[in-house]
Amino acid sequence: MEQQLDFLVDKVVAELQKKLGEATEQAPSPKAETGLIQLRSESKAEPVANATTAQAPVVNEQPAPSTEPERTTHVPNPKYKEGLDELLSSTPARIGVWRTGVRPLTKTMLELRRDHAAAVDAVYGEVSQAVLDQYSLFTVETQYDNTENYLKRPDMGRVLTEEGVRLLQERGQKKPQVQIVVSDGLSAAAVDANLKDVLPSLMDSLKSYGLTCGTPFFIKGGRVASMDHVGEILEPEVLVLLIGERPGLVTAHSMSAYMCYRPRKGMVESERTVISNIHRQGTSPVEAGAHIGTILSKMLEQKASGVKLVL
Repeated sequence: MEQQLDFLVDKVVAELQKKLGEATEQAPSPKAETGLIQLRSESKAEPVANATTAQAPVVNEQPAPSTEPERTTHVPNPKYKEGLDELLSSTPARIGVWRTGVRPLTKTMLELRRDHAAAVDAVYGEVSQAVLDQYSLFTVETQYDNTENYLKRPDMGRVLTEEGVRLLQERGQKKPQVQIVVSDGLSAAAVDANLKDVLPSLMDSLKSYGLTCGTPFFIKGGRVASMDHVGEILEPEVLVLLIGERPGLVTAHSMSAYMCYRPRKGMVESERTVISNIHRQGTSPVEAGAHIGTILSKMLEQKASGVKLVL
């Protein structure tokens, strides 16, 4: 999906470049030449003539777009280039994008709309069943009912359905030392993108500390506090919830790991420990999995979590 969107962005800019070039040839002017230079600086696509005359599908000829955020500036002749470069290297935020007249550059606006669409898809999407099957995760649901209700009624994403409670009692392990739970939360795409790296790393980390784990499972339509209901049912010593974060315009693939010592209903947020921004441009998924195991080990040693835990 992202590769197709990147291709469409480059194709639109290339078409604008072609039209402006034709207008320049017919009636050249300093203003038109400036616009042509501006469009050339925006576009990294191949010449549009090649795109329109090729027999094979154009999308197959385009190089795969990078998933890394763009770290270049379009500001012409910045007064403090070193400072701007340092700022660009420190954040994936959209800075130094420049403008054309009083509006953002065309490519900037198209990329913004692309990333917004990816964020919406993350919220309304579903975790791939193949990913869940790969790690033998059975599914229980909360009382969220549907995505619109999930967004408007967070409280319904904190409580499992009666069927979910029954299934958890049948298939879950009672009083495990560590309980791992996965949930889509606000980004199904985060689970698809990161679970294959986080979960194996976490399991290896737990094994290295000599910790045992209950039966991992998946909560559909879960909120963070759904871990409290799970705690009431299974009574684990410690629980970690791997859940999709609210997507933004930098990435729609960010995951968080919420951890708690002896979770139960009525817990306050200060009693939870969290690692956030788990994605390829943030906290490395593999490193996050290993670090989660270390934190869970310290929770068991200190019999505490949240602000009471000393890391």
